[in-house]
Amino acid sequence: MKNITIVGASLAGTSAAKALREDGYDGHITIVGEEICRPYDRPPLSKDILVGSKTVDEIALHDLDDLDIDWKLGTPATGLDLSQRRVRTGSEEISFDGLVIATGVRARVLAGFEPDGERVLTLRSLDDALRLRACLRSGTRVLIVGNGFIGIEVATSARSLGCNVTTVGLLEPLSAAGPIVSATCARLLARDGITSTVGRRVISMDRERGTAHLDDGGVLEFDVMVVAIGSVPNVEWFAGSGLAIEDGVLCDERCSVIGGNGVVAAGDIARWPNPTFAGRSMRIEHWANAIEQGAAAARTLLHGEQAPAFASLPSFWSDHCGVRLQSVGLPLLGDRIEFTDGAIDAEKYAVASYLDGQIIGGQTYGIPRAMAHLRIRMSQELKRKQAA
Repeated sequence: MKNITIVGASLAGTSAAKALREDGYDGHITIVGEEICRPYDRPPLSKDILVGSKTVDEIALHDLDDLDIDWKLGTPATGLDLSQRRVRTGSEEISFDGLVIATGVRARVLAGFEPDGERVLTLRSLDDALRLRACLRSGTRVLIVGNGFIGIEVATSARSLGCNVTTVGLLEPLSAAGPIVSATCARLLARDGITSTVGRRVISMDRERGTAHLDDGGVLEFDVMVVAIGSVPNVEWFAGSGLAIEDGVLCDERCSVIGGNGVVAAGDIARWPNPTFAGRSMRIEHWANAIEQGAAAARTLLHGEQAPAFASLPSFWSDHCGVRLQSVGLPLLGDRIEFTDGAIDAEKYAVASYLDGQIIGGQTYGIPRAMAHLRIRMSQELKRKQAA
């Protein structure tokens, strides 16, 4: 391969570029990115950038300068022609021998609540975070639509800046992490003075007046609304190319894209059968996965079937209300849990989750040190399975 193109100037995309160079690839690498700025870390956007504890330069990825990359930033991909081996952008066609798809996801937009950059916002990019930061002042009424991870982290950051914060959603805060975590998070939010409106849906709003109307007839007033209702994979640019799309782009166990010779995918956009969990189909939107899968995809591009399958142990963290939530494996699939440290009443605890008597995941809330022990147990279990 003389030319490898990476579409997505993301953590997964840059991880793939670094892995290519580390594996001895000395050909041409092009990275196509929609944003005008160089790649950066996304987790700080809802926390450090909003509260001003980190600068834009501090979250930038600085270990890319020696990779000899042809950067095409501010250049979104608009199409893919596999027969001609070309990626289309608004201004040119980029030829490739090998292709890495790493275009990630975008914030889901609620019909009728489209972001305007002033009164209604979403949070996915650095520009989003900077726009939101400019709106957050003491006394500002902030309404978060959505009780997921981004919504709760933004709520916490806004509250720390003196904003009056309300969240609204159909589900309890952080319900995706399970009922135990959700109940603890709800107590922490209340203690921090954040109002949570649960079981309700926003059906309309008056942007000029700053009023949101709920499905039960209730009305919430706001100065700034942040819509945080999940994400959508960025697959439109290769629609019609023949690649398999199903809530992301479908890959095999080595991250090779189904229907694309010499095409791999990594990060938030990639759905693949994870050998760690008996080939369970997964698409993981977390920082560690982007790094690991980007490197795995690069190895597959260079070595084909000689490359190992990408067997991932999913993990993530969330900082909110002054504590850290951590998760490893698939704890919500368990049929039994065991508290290994702390206690619910103390709102600091570690939990191991079991399925058919075998550990399948774990969570820690407010006890970061306990995660190392859970990871070791998970790794031991996986090695035991592989040896059996």
